[in-house]
Amino acid sequence: MAGIKALISLSFGGAIGLMFLMLGCALPVYDKYWPLFLLFFYILSPIPYCISRRVVDDTDSASNACKELAIFLTTGIVISAFGLPIVFARADVIAWGACALVLTGNVVIFGTILGFFLVFGSNDDFSWQQW
Repeated sequence: MAGIKALISLSFGGAIGLMFLMLGCALPVYDKYWPLFLLFFYILSPIPYCISRRVVDDTDSASNACKELAIFLTTGIVISAFGLPIVFARADVIAWGACALVLTGNVVIFGTILGFFLVFGSNDDFSWQQW
């Protein structure tokens, strides 16, 4: 039952994050849809870690090059997702208020993605790998 509550709260967090992103785009004051390119970053961010979890056999070593490369690539994707709205705002493509809404949505969405991997990342019977 705890897994169902976690899944519902994670989906609620994802909906709140997407709401902030849409508010940054669709409010009549801002009315620019360039921040929707962040959806690509939301989709791409978990892919390197998922691939490394499938490829790498978890031996109890202190370091693993494949897993560290996946974390490095994921960090680059997340930093790019935070940097793109700031670059848009500095170039006057979007307003600074829209940038603040999009950055708030980024924090919520990436927190939700992190929460998903923390809750469902273990190799027990309630793991995302069995879906």
